[in-house]
Formats: sequence, C-alpha cells, structure tokens
Amino acid sequence: MIYSRFKKTLIVIGLCLSTATQSLAVDPPYQQEMERLANIMGALYHLDELCLNSTIDWRQEFADLMELDEVDEDRQERLTAAFNNGYLDFSRLHVRCTANAETVTRRFVVEGAEITKNIHTRFAE
Repeated sequence: MIYSRFKKTLIVIGLCLSTATQSLAVDPPYQQEMERLANIMGALYHLDELCLNSTIDWRQEFADLMELDEVDEDRQERLTAAFNNGYLDFSRLHVRCTANAETVTRRFVVEGAEITKNIHTRFAE
C-alpha cells in the first residue's frame, strides 16, 4: 500500500539525513522540499481523518522526521509553520469527506511520496 511505503520512506530519509553533516544557520539544499512536505503532512493530518482513517498519525510522523533530520530552531519553526498552514488551510476548506477532499488526499499522498523519494535519492547518500 502506498501509505506504508510513504511512511517507510519518511523513516529512511530521516535516518539518512541525520547522518549528514550540516552547518548551523545554513539551510540544506532540500529545505524547500521539506517545507512542501511539511505542508502536505499538515493537510493530510486533517484530510486523513475525514476520508481515509488510515491510522497514520501525520503529526507524529512529522515530529519524527524533524527529529531524525536534526533541524535547528529556525528550521523547526519554519517547518512547523508549513505543517500548521497545511492543516489550517484544509480544515477551513473541508469539513467532511467529499469527492474533492478524496482527490486532494490521494494527490497529496502521491506527491508526498515523490518528495520523500526525491530527497532520499538526491541527498541521503
């Protein structure tokens, strides 16, 4: 199932990135992708409960990813803001599961999986 592959990929990427050396106060080259992923995970935190009931705790997955990536305080604030914006934007738009909400949820799962694969492929070595 794509959800379990997405979750496993998040764990692998976090483990690989945590071993990379990072300079303080300098964003890694994958920061924009991480912010997009955080936004998607925030949206999925809301949409999953409405439409999928997959039992994935997207908030915990996001927290684990930040911990594994060993983000500094500045990055943590920006990633958390992206997650919260994703959650808030979609909680305002979708109050029940509709065809549109289901479509967006599926697209976000696919996009999130693509982002994690891309980050892992390009930066985890």
